[in-house]
Amino acid sequence: MAEGLASALKRVIVGRPIPSHLAHHERLTKTTGLAVLSSDALSSVAYATEEILRTLLIAGTAGLWLVTPIGAVITMLLLVIAFSYRQTIHAYPGGGGAYIVARENISTNAGLIAAAALLTDYVLTVAVSIAAGVAAVTSALPSLHVNRVELSLAFVGVIAVGNLRGIRESGRIFAVPTYFFILSMLALLVVGFFKVLTGTALPLEAGDSPVNPAQLGALTTFLVLRAFSNGCTALTGVEAISNGVPAFQPPEEKNAAQTLVTMAVLAVIMFMGITMLAQAFHVIPQTDETVISMLARAVFGGRGIPYYLIQAATMLILVLAANTAYADFPRLASILARDRFLPRQFLNQGDRLAFSNGIVLLSLLAGALLVVFGGDTHALIPLYMIGVFISFSLSQAGMVLKWKREGGEGWRGHAALNAFGAFLTTIVLVVVAITKFTEGAWMIIAVIPVLVWHFRSIRRHYDMVAIQLSLKHWKPQPPRTNIVIVPLGGVHRAVVEALDYARSTARDVRAIYVNVDAKATESVRRDWVEWGGGAELIVLDSPYRSLMEPLLEYIEQVEKDHPDDFITILLPEFIPKRLWHHLLHNQQALLIKAALLFRPNVVVTSVPFHLRR
Repeated sequence: MAEGLASALKRVIVGRPIPSHLAHHERLTKTTGLAVLSSDALSSVAYATEEILRTLLIAGTAGLWLVTPIGAVITMLLLVIAFSYRQTIHAYPGGGGAYIVARENISTNAGLIAAAALLTDYVLTVAVSIAAGVAAVTSALPSLHVNRVELSLAFVGVIAVGNLRGIRESGRIFAVPTYFFILSMLALLVVGFFKVLTGTALPLEAGDSPVNPAQLGALTTFLVLRAFSNGCTALTGVEAISNGVPAFQPPEEKNAAQTLVTMAVLAVIMFMGITMLAQAFHVIPQTDETVISMLARAVFGGRGIPYYLIQAATMLILVLAANTAYADFPRLASILARDRFLPRQFLNQGDRLAFSNGIVLLSLLAGALLVVFGGDTHALIPLYMIGVFISFSLSQAGMVLKWKREGGEGWRGHAALNAFGAFLTTIVLVVVAITKFTEGAWMIIAVIPVLVWHFRSIRRHYDMVAIQLSLKHWKPQPPRTNIVIVPLGGVHRAVVEALDYARSTARDVRAIYVNVDAKATESVRRDWVEWGGGAELIVLDSPYRSLMEPLLEYIEQVEKDHPDDFITILLPEFIPKRLWHHLLHNQQALLIKAALLFRPNVVVTSVPFHLRR
């Protein structure tokens, strides 16, 4: 009954199973692909400008004018990376993630470094996006600020369930908020620039600065580089579409490339628009309000309906931006599992053709990060981007080697674009690593080698298993006999049925009873004469009333006497109808199984006796 309830609950949450032959119906269109695979890149514009401003504010308000030049450099970098990945899509129509590109064109270790970097980045994408989404909620409703961790975990649960329901359904669920955000941001930009051009833009009044006056410093080159590295959060998620080419409807390559270009154009317009408006309206970051919230107040003249629509759209896209990671983390984990660098369980698709184990693991890791860092976006940002820029650099370098090796028409131009992308992303990686090292980036730099070692360890295990299971050079063994040992706690129907089964599988059947009570032992001896069926009854003495020790010593002795034979331990087991009834019976069978699990020639099996109500 409990099993039936669990199955019914699963159907309600996840939905009805989808047969494998309908997998092609679960592919993404360009419309849903933009929503599922671009939400991370598009949503990052909601906090990238704020991270630049917060860093520049350390030098006081005089340095805030640099936000637009820094934004312009980031925009140029975004376009270069986007068009570099467009080439990757055409070169790898089966999915050109950094792992595959680096492994095939550089080395296996390079591929594993890229995979470790991406998996780490996907976990941080979920944590940062959801924390930023909750910040949008608490900016509009400050009373909820104390509950941001609980809200964050609730959003993780909602996103996880949406993805467990499958790609097509999650695409439908997340398409509306994505396009709602795009239209809201474009409306904000149109109204904002109209006010700037007509001279009706009113600067916001300064509030509480997040920077303590005692912490103010000079506008140094290092500070500008820090601001640049923080603003590079706008680049996260650009690679997602090239990783997920197989998820698109045919022609996959063409649809993915067009979606990537659309995403890049939208991201550039929104990021630069927000950055320029923030400077035009003199937006100064506050302690408990986001820059988007302040900009919406300034553009729409207060907290009216347009303001709350902007906040709702921002919250939804930021929370649902995690969906990009939910699309790519399980897929990358399945590819690594296919190559035997992760457990094979990550290859399994659930009832809805989603990689359920990857989805569950991502949710648990992201939830743990949100709890540890208190759901604070600004505490998580320093951990961000190390992974994504490592993967950018390795992927682009791998593409250069691919063009050089394969040649073909126009290969020099293709290689030059990828080389330029690799050069830029490597410079940014160095800048990010140096400027964020003491703020927490060291943790990611340390985690990546550990993950690579872990991948290698898993692969060594699978290789060792394959060698030992191989039939090469193996010679069939001579026939082996089977000795069946039946431990019993008394003579009853379950034991008699187990003995019947034992006699059907072997000639040498031995029943073992451990003597801890003389009267009970004598009763067993009497009943055995009638119900033993001719099987040998061996009574083992136990002066210290231990049931396990005499039994294990006897099995060990049989192993020594018959080193070339199979020894089967046959356990009569009660199976109650109700789950809680298990508590009313001793679990001696479980203890025996655990004790004998690692004996090479010992087989432990159960003969269930199903109890009626």
